[in-house]
Amino acid sequence: MHIKKQRLLTPGPTPLYPPALHAMMASDIHHRTADFQNVYKTALADLKEVFGTSNDVLMFAASGTGAMDAAVSNLFSRGDEVIVCTAGKFGERWAEIAKAYGLKANVLKAEYGDVVTPQRVQQALADGPKTRGVFIQASETSTGAEHDVKAIASLVAKTDAIFVVDAITGLGTMPLDIDDWGLDVVIGGSQKAFMIPPGLAFITVSAKAWKHGETADLPHYYFDLKKEKKSADAGDSSWTPATSLILALGEALKYIKKIGMPQMIENAQLLACATRRAVEALGLELFAAGSPGSAVTAVRAPKGMDSGVIVKDFRNRFGAIIANGQGSMQGKIFRIAHLGYFDFADVLSLIASLEIILKANGHDVKLGSGVAAVQEFYLSAMGQKKSCSRDGHGCGTAWPNCPLHSASSTAAKSVKERETVNV
Repeated sequence: MHIKKQRLLTPGPTPLYPPALHAMMASDIHHRTADFQNVYKTALADLKEVFGTSNDVLMFAASGTGAMDAAVSNLFSRGDEVIVCTAGKFGERWAEIAKAYGLKANVLKAEYGDVVTPQRVQQALADGPKTRGVFIQASETSTGAEHDVKAIASLVAKTDAIFVVDAITGLGTMPLDIDDWGLDVVIGGSQKAFMIPPGLAFITVSAKAWKHGETADLPHYYFDLKKEKKSADAGDSSWTPATSLILALGEALKYIKKIGMPQMIENAQLLACATRRAVEALGLELFAAGSPGSAVTAVRAPKGMDSGVIVKDFRNRFGAIIANGQGSMQGKIFRIAHLGYFDFADVLSLIASLEIILKANGHDVKLGSGVAAVQEFYLSAMGQKKSCSRDGHGCGTAWPNCPLHSASSTAAKSVKERETVNV
């Protein structure tokens, strides 16, 4: 084959929304003029609407890690006791940031593919009455697992601690009711469900979090939440903003508002469930099967095969870029993304490509079996919409026979076990 289109199929950066890309061409605009300030104010207002919060929403020219850094440096003091939930590469980042700023971190570690349960957080809060903050990933992208944010938030809300949530891949892929659940700080990034290039970090700050900030004494300069709020209230940014990205963000937010954030979430959940059906049909094993999220599906490579072979073949054969495992999972799993500008046609082509790659590398697979599973799921999902009553565990909200909650599913058994525990 002589023509290969590059297809970005990773959980970040994600495929770009075309009108957002076009909007970047108008970036020869000065950031201290009324024209741009109107764009900036509108973007912040639309972010609040899309996030579904009345809390302050601020924006930095940075990756999501910049907002993670800001959450620590602005809201805590050296020696503060905090709980860090880590179940993968990005949970480990919370621990590293806390250590860098001299916080006293009680690290609740779960194995890759697992999650930190609400019960462990509850016990840690009871053992640490002076805890000032709890840090977690809503969606742990390195493993495909999803934390029970709602249950943990209800525990933290009963204490003086603030709940800080890295939702960089959680936003747009799972329910996150910021105000009603009491999520004090929520962090997002532009290159995920927002469908634009990397370079913008978003952070929401609750009244409880602002109160924490009044006594915080850690040093910070560029990532100054108070300074940024003062500027934002005046319709401006504290520092030179990423004008091209903010223009793109404006278009992407219009699109998200048109679709509706619940529908964006449902889209990711449907694609994730369809992918799981296909993976099982191909005789592969899901990673993080007990608490699967909808941002990305992590799959174990067949026995005896390095997942890097699959990643490399996707690129060489089909021009498609998927993600390898990270950290200790590199070479063991590959990850298929569902967040942002993805649709069912993407899943169909990806699974068809995966079948060819597996067969070419000696894995016994019946061509078309995975594709058929996606097709059947699509017809079932679109033909009869019955609401799945369970939310927040990676399933969707509008299709029959939810594969996550089917009686025979190992994931269903795990969910059932968690739901029967009183937290």
